[in-house]
Amino acid sequence: MDKFILKSEYMPKGDQPEAIDKLVNGLSKGYRDQTLLGVTGSGKTLTMANIIAKENRSALIISHNKTLAAQLYLEFKELFPENAVKYFVSYYDYYQPEAYIARSDTYIEKETSINDEIDRLRHGATSSLLTRKDTIIVASVSCIYGIGSPEAYMGQTISIKKGQKIRRNEFLEKLINIQYERNETDLARGRLRVRGDVIDIYPPYEDFILRVEFFGNIIESIKLIDGLTGQFIRGFRDTMIFPAKHFVTTRENIKQVIPAITAEMEERVEELKKEGKELESHRLKMRTNHDIEMMMETGYCNGIENYSRHLSGRKAGEPPMTLIDYFPKDFLMFIDESHITLPQIRGMFNGDQARKKILVEHGFRLPSAMDNRPLRFFEFDKLISNVIYVSATPTDFEMVRSNHSETKFETVPEYYEKVEEGKDFDGIASQIIRPTGLIDPAVEIRPSKNQIDDLMNEILKRTEKKQRVLVTTLTKRMAEDLADYLSDHSVKVAYLHSEIDTLERPEILRDFRLGVYDVLVGINLLREGLDLPEVSLVAILDADKEGFLRSTSSLIQTFGRAARHEEGMVIMYADKITGSMDRAMKETARRREIQKNYNTKHDITPKTIKKAIRESLLERQNIDEDHVSRLDVVRAPKEEIERFIKDLEKQMKYHAKNLEFEKAAMVRDQITVLRTQVEESKVKRKILGKKLK
Repeated sequence: MDKFILKSEYMPKGDQPEAIDKLVNGLSKGYRDQTLLGVTGSGKTLTMANIIAKENRSALIISHNKTLAAQLYLEFKELFPENAVKYFVSYYDYYQPEAYIARSDTYIEKETSINDEIDRLRHGATSSLLTRKDTIIVASVSCIYGIGSPEAYMGQTISIKKGQKIRRNEFLEKLINIQYERNETDLARGRLRVRGDVIDIYPPYEDFILRVEFFGNIIESIKLIDGLTGQFIRGFRDTMIFPAKHFVTTRENIKQVIPAITAEMEERVEELKKEGKELESHRLKMRTNHDIEMMMETGYCNGIENYSRHLSGRKAGEPPMTLIDYFPKDFLMFIDESHITLPQIRGMFNGDQARKKILVEHGFRLPSAMDNRPLRFFEFDKLISNVIYVSATPTDFEMVRSNHSETKFETVPEYYEKVEEGKDFDGIASQIIRPTGLIDPAVEIRPSKNQIDDLMNEILKRTEKKQRVLVTTLTKRMAEDLADYLSDHSVKVAYLHSEIDTLERPEILRDFRLGVYDVLVGINLLREGLDLPEVSLVAILDADKEGFLRSTSSLIQTFGRAARHEEGMVIMYADKITGSMDRAMKETARRREIQKNYNTKHDITPKTIKKAIRESLLERQNIDEDHVSRLDVVRAPKEEIERFIKDLEKQMKYHAKNLEFEKAAMVRDQITVLRTQVEESKVKRKILGKKLK
């Protein structure tokens, strides 16, 4: 299919139609950068979907984390059921990158746990981009990491058709060359099985098995079958088989680049020797020769991506090929929550290079491994054809770039000032109206003197109505001290900050919604990503302390935590009105007025959002929360511990397969805790054994 077909029971409402038309018009005028400034709950996803349908172009939506990317992926699949909507994120359930800690002389080998389902979705994304024009990819920022060139990937694709003349062994050799492993007993993704004239192939991008049947040297049939039941699904006249791995190359290419790898190794070994690093030079020579031998024998080696510069023919410093290179030239890019996602993209290169530099200095990797990396920001920027930044609080970068009007501004505050003057800007579309009618919360400023007593009174008012309260502080110590004080005065309270264990955070939030706690005290964790419709009051302490946590965008995001309740209100405790406070309040007042006028015109009465409270992971999967802590790893039979860890691993993979990454992370952390306890118990077992003797 070449056309995007949008299917939704909801039609664009409020200011959605205007935003869609403005952005589509901007694309037709050739604007490369545009911004959708949309508040939470205004239907930004539907707006993006309408733009894609009207433009009929392949699209990449980048989100700053797996969980939000998964939500967008599922939403777009519902909106475009007949088109290729794919998902591309890091495929690791667990990832420990290769590293070296010089001060303790500790080498940490790369350790990963690849999620089979996400690997399938990644391969599905690249294969769809190369074969279909109606492709939407929802990706995390991992899409700027190198994955091998599309030319090499496509060049290794095997095309077969019914009636084709080809020897069975020749076909098998082609499959093995593109990294399919032969296994007669366990036919998993990326493997093949041979039974006489029947070859079963499990492509990494499919849910089913491809069966190719031969009659002599002729392909008699090509079928898709269910691997579990053997049930026939459908047949093909012809099909394409894509490589089992993204980093794939021919044996001929490996033979050609081995001399270059060897030459780099010898040059680097001599450099290390001159620096007096005999151990490092010997280490590098041994490791590199081992990798060369593996590549010559099998066409692959662990960590082959570290030789990607040689294998792809790139020069030193040239950017790697990424998912973006698989898109057609005229593709659309949407950067969701751009105020968070863009800084992540900017920072990924430096973090990656710092780790690899140490590996190179100590002889664990060749200098060319530095070119196996994410894109620099300017390299990423060059690959953009058209981009729409999507955020409730875009930064100066997005807004200034998106302004295609004669009236200019240098900062977001200047933009808001000019909007109040009635100015409009080509390339910037505002989406302020919520079709649900919910209004941004009213904002009050109260003096910091006696602020805790005043806060206590406000908390009592809300708890009587069975509503919840969020309180933001500037430091962890303040959060803990305030929580202790409120608890001493019979307030059901909890605090939430970065030192709270990963396993506890979702449970605290769930208990908060259920009413186990009436008040939640936190810091920056309360700004984005919390969907708590029971919250009717947000209290901001020290609101006049200018800085990251009290900037205009941070305050607007914090205000938004009370925007899902019809009685939503924000109280800022401060002794002066800072520029950030003033701008945040003015913008919130402007948005309130727009929404009120819309509600009056359409006779809408705002209603608090009703959202079901999910069962906790522990209840849903029948995990005994205390089992891990109660399990005596010193005295427990080894078989019981291993069985319990395997059960947890199954649950982790179940959640990851269903794109429930927060739940998967919780179970992963339980596994980590248990394994740590097992290691620590080895010494205790020895001590206990001596005592028993």
